[in-house]
Amino acid sequence: MVDYHAANQSYQYGPSSAGNGAGGGGSMGDYMAQEDDWDRDLLLDPAWEKQQRKAETAANRICKVLAVNQENEHLMEDYEKLASDLLEWIRRTIPWLEDRVPQKTIQEMQQKLEDFRDYRRVHKPPKVQEKCQLEINFNTLQTKLRLSNRPAFMPSEGKMVSDINNGWQHLEQAEKGYEEWLLNEIRRLERLDHLAEKFRQKASIHEAWTDGKEAMLKHRDYETATLSDIKALIRKHEAFESDLAAHQDRVEQIAAIAQELNELDYYDSHNVNTRCQKICDQWDALGSLTHSRREALEKTEKQLEAIDQLHLEYAKRAAPFNNWMESAMEDLQDMFIVHTIEEIEGLISAHDQFKSTLPDADREREAILAIHKEAQRIAESNHIKLSGSNPYTTVTPQIINSKWEKVQQLVPKRDHALLEEQSKQQSNEHLRRQFASQANVVGPWIQTKMEEIGRISIEMNGTLEDQLSHLKQYERSIVDYKPNLDLLEQQHQLIQEALIFDNKHTNYTMEHIRVGWEQLLTTIARTINEVENQILTRDAKGISQEQMQEFRASFNHFDKDHGGALGPEEFKACLISLGYDVENDRQGEAEFNRIMSLVDPNHSGLVTFQAFIDFMSRETTDTDTADQVIASFKVLAGDKNFITAEELRRELPPDQAEYCIARMAPYQGPDAVPGALDYKSFSTALYGESDL
Repeated sequence: MVDYHAANQSYQYGPSSAGNGAGGGGSMGDYMAQEDDWDRDLLLDPAWEKQQRKAETAANRICKVLAVNQENEHLMEDYEKLASDLLEWIRRTIPWLEDRVPQKTIQEMQQKLEDFRDYRRVHKPPKVQEKCQLEINFNTLQTKLRLSNRPAFMPSEGKMVSDINNGWQHLEQAEKGYEEWLLNEIRRLERLDHLAEKFRQKASIHEAWTDGKEAMLKHRDYETATLSDIKALIRKHEAFESDLAAHQDRVEQIAAIAQELNELDYYDSHNVNTRCQKICDQWDALGSLTHSRREALEKTEKQLEAIDQLHLEYAKRAAPFNNWMESAMEDLQDMFIVHTIEEIEGLISAHDQFKSTLPDADREREAILAIHKEAQRIAESNHIKLSGSNPYTTVTPQIINSKWEKVQQLVPKRDHALLEEQSKQQSNEHLRRQFASQANVVGPWIQTKMEEIGRISIEMNGTLEDQLSHLKQYERSIVDYKPNLDLLEQQHQLIQEALIFDNKHTNYTMEHIRVGWEQLLTTIARTINEVENQILTRDAKGISQEQMQEFRASFNHFDKDHGGALGPEEFKACLISLGYDVENDRQGEAEFNRIMSLVDPNHSGLVTFQAFIDFMSRETTDTDTADQVIASFKVLAGDKNFITAEELRRELPPDQAEYCIARMAPYQGPDAVPGALDYKSFSTALYGESDL
């Protein structure tokens, strides 16, 4: 930088020069004072004084001339020095003003502008005054020289006023262009700083955006992805491509800014260009990697779609095949239960049919496994790492092979089990036929005997004693038939041990036979008992054989189902036919209910022949009644309404007395005494007219 302060020297003309003239003026003053003294002396000596005045005048002229000459010489020396200094300052200043080398930063250019403004405000104004004073001094000197008849002053070469003006003009021209250049350069640097900052911002944003993008694009995550993952990766990649295309403008802007910085001669263009080139190279690399990744993703997608289609086909065929094997294993292990030879033969036929399907099933298994192998081959040949198993099924080839082996093992076991069961059912069939042949004889025999006994009990052939004899003969024949039943029981035991539950060869079961046998024995015994009771009743009541036959005829007539008992309506019809007033009015209903309470004390709803005989004999013969017994007890009680234990023991045999005491209720009447017993309720209970 030009040192303006060294070139900036101040010169004073006028007062300063006058001061210098004062030095010469001081001698002139002394001279004038002396002259005054001389004048005063000449006044005293006119001749000397005259002569003396002339000398003094001559001396005064000489001194005056010399003083002017000295002053002019001093002015010339000052001019020369001032002109030299001014020209030297101009010489030094013009190169500084003509220096157009730009600085790198705005701060440095602003400092140059500040220096220039300092030059205009501080350094140049004194020089303007010096130039003006120099011209004034030059003109004054020339005027003084001309007035003193001296030759004009000729400054040293190059120090003429015109030289100074020319230099000053050059200075003014340099100064004018310099300020304009400074302002333009500052504006240029401002533009450069703005562009550089814009470049840095956009470059930083772009670099931050691209950070990790290359690693992402180089990542081979698609090798382990599923089809759904690949589709997601492709959508993500498409979004990235859209983002990449959107960033193309930023890269172009970065390159355009770098180009403009180069055109504006930015001082740090090398680093800008290096960074811009790096961004462009990285951008090209990202474009190439993006294209490569898209190709890889699309290729992998096609391969995974092929694998996925194979997986789907595998699943569609493996699922029903797996279900078939599971059903087959379930059927082969099924604990079958059969009861006939036809059923086991049906199972054997079905099993043979199943075995005939095994070759086709094996071919289906091989085809399913081939699909799986093809998917594996595609994955391995394209370096695809399949993640996990088939997404459409959990049935793996290992499961299929394992279950197939299980089926192969179960088939011969099933064969053996079916053959064993066939043999068992053949044996059971023999037992069924053996039991059926015996049961078909025993069952009808029992049924025939039951019918014969029923006819005997209903028919009125012969006397009661003849019927009884006939029934006992039947009873002996039934007992003699028992070995046939025992044989059937033995055969049934074998059937039970063989767990045979049905027999199509007979309608008779052992339970039916047993029930029929027991009913037969019960019926014959009950029928014999009824005849015996009828004989007892006949003898006790004095009923003749003809009356007994009439009772039987009436009973059988109304026993429409020949069940051996009359229902309420049948019994009512029988009573009406016999002349009883039991019609459907209130009195008739009361009478019928009274009679039903006698013949059916247990309210079973049926009237047996024995009950019918008892009722009819009671109605037709003179028998004891509850009133007659009450009257007898009243005699024993001394006409009291109660009787005591002492009276009973006194009047009756001991066992009968104790029987009455144990069963008679305490008497509750107003005339009761301690130990009184109620013989009325006891008497009515004896005849079923009240509870005992």
